[in-house]
This record gives sequence, C-alpha cells and structure tokens, in this order.
Amino acid sequence: MQSSTKGLNDQVGYPPPPAGHSGPGPAGFPVPNQPMYNHPVYNQPGGAAGIPWMPAPPPPLNCPPGLKYLSQIDQILIHQQIELLEVLTGFETNNKYEIKNSFGQRVYFAAEDTDCCTRNCCGPSRPFTLRIIDNMGREVITLERPLRCNSCCCPCCLQEIEIQAPPGVPVGYVIQTWHPCLPKFTIQNEKREDVLKISGPCVVCSCCGDVDFEIKSLDEQCVVGKISKHWTGILREAFTDADNFGIQFPLDLDVKMKAVMIGACFLIDFMFFESTGSQEQKSGVW
Repeated sequence: MQSSTKGLNDQVGYPPPPAGHSGPGPAGFPVPNQPMYNHPVYNQPGGAAGIPWMPAPPPPLNCPPGLKYLSQIDQILIHQQIELLEVLTGFETNNKYEIKNSFGQRVYFAAEDTDCCTRNCCGPSRPFTLRIIDNMGREVITLERPLRCNSCCCPCCLQEIEIQAPPGVPVGYVIQTWHPCLPKFTIQNEKREDVLKISGPCVVCSCCGDVDFEIKSLDEQCVVGKISKHWTGILREAFTDADNFGIQFPLDLDVKMKAVMIGACFLIDFMFFESTGSQEQKSGVW
C-alpha cells in the first residue's frame, strides 16, 4: 500500500469523475466476498462491472471498526446515483451513493433509510438516517439528521447531523453556525468539543461551476481542506438532484474526523443541493 499512499500524496485536486456510476438497487446492499489485502475485488454483486473495492489496509491503533480505509486516503469522491423514478415522476426516493477514493476504487456504499411520507412531505429539510456500509456489507457509519427548522431567520433551531461509528457510538457532530450571509458549520468531536470550522460561499450557486466549502482551523485562519460540489452538466443539474462531491482533508487527520467530514458533506448536500435546478431557483438557492 506504500505506493498507493504515495500516489495519493502526489495527487493535486480532484480527478474527473469516472463515466457511468451504477450500484446496488433499492432491494439491498452489495455483500462481496472478503478481499485479500492488496488485492482489489472486481465485479461485486450489485456493483458496476470493472469497479474494484478498495483493498483493506492494516487498521491503525484505536480505530473504530470499518474506518481503517480512511487512514490511507486524503481525498474522497461521493457520487449520488440517478433514480429513474424521480426523473420521470418527481417522486422522491431514498438516496443512494458510491463513496470512492481518488483512484476510483469503491470505499463505501451509502443508502438513505427514510420512510416515504417523510421524504415526500418534508423534502430536502427532512430528517434522515443514512447508513454507510463497507465491502463486507457491514454498516460501519450511521448518520442521523434530526428535524430542524430550515429558516435562516430562526437561529435557535439550526441544522445538525450526528455521526456514529460503529452504529450507536457517536464520534462527532456537525452543527450549523448562524450567520446572516454565509453558510457556516462547526465540526465537533464525540465530547461535543469544537475541532474545526466549515465556511461556504456567500451565494451557494451550483450553476456552471464547482462550489467549495472550506474546512478551516478553529480560528478560521488556516484552510486544511475543502468539500466541493462538482458541476455535473446542465442536463443532470436541471432535471435530477443527483450530485457529485469531493472531500479533501489532511492524510494524518483522525479517522473519526474524516468520518465526520463525510457527514458534513451529506448535510451540505441536503441543505443546498438536494432539489433539482428548477426547484432550487424557486426556493432561492440560486
């Protein structure tokens, strides 16, 4: 894995998303066979042909089960799958995502677990449980977003998400920080202690370009990473809510905080980019 790690360190920016992202259908999760170390497994049940899972690295000390994959990477790509039923009918379905490293190897698969009534009545503001599984089909990270008021005029009820790894064991939180102009968030550890900040642009516009949310130190003087919403083309942006994201963070960052960054990315997606293009214009996101 030393050569793979070196390749990640030498990489600059995000690579272009691979063409064609498909994955498990609504019926269930992929449950591939146990891969040998340093031997990626291809053609997993329910996965796209030719896309390997990332080989499992040796787990670092005090690493929660399933987070060992994050110890070897400093970039993550998140690709939301396009749901044909949503495109044709506008009926909101549970979101599903592929989570990959910068080499295009699948690290995790994520699926929303929210009831039909909540999805279609609450829309992007809905509370949700999002389950993230590894290449053995084990749920290793659980994201819990409670129902919160989505009005910027109500600072007493801001958005937040809890990150659990393994499920039931909180490792961190992402808390929206009230600001009159900018989207701001605070990253907290399992003890609710502030660790990092996230700051987005004044106008969160997903039209014809990437949108960057900077990950900063507590004093906001040093940028240590970013969460980027990638532009996916006019047709996909206008007619679907399927988005592509990239996350950059320091290679030596605690794996628990890397998992929290994944949670922050999903919260940002639901808050600002879950609607289709026409719905975003009506709601004032553009």
